[in-house]
Amino acid sequence: MSGSVNPTGEMSNAQLFQQVALLRWLNSQTEEDRRILAAVTGVQVGRELLNRITGQDKVDAYKRDCVLSIAQFLRQNPRASQAQINAEVEKNVLLFAARVKALETAPIL
Repeated sequence: MSGSVNPTGEMSNAQLFQQVALLRWLNSQTEEDRRILAAVTGVQVGRELLNRITGQDKVDAYKRDCVLSIAQFLRQNPRASQAQINAEVEKNVLLFAARVKALETAPIL
């Protein structure tokens, strides 16, 4: 999920902007700061909905996993033959494709 706290415990940029807007509004209670908070929150919600509908965050993660898995194989098998490398690449690309295909039937929310 794009709005999640990352593994180091830091907020995403979108979460930070929302928290800044919330803090401003809590301190001022002005209509202008309420509108800013509503706009920032609306953008964050819209972005999250788009990511869930398109699955782009997951596709990006699957792609990253695919590349990292191939790189790990190459590091662990520096003397692998071209046939072994081709087989490993094919295996990982097929896994990537299957994971992306599975997104088509996954529930949106």
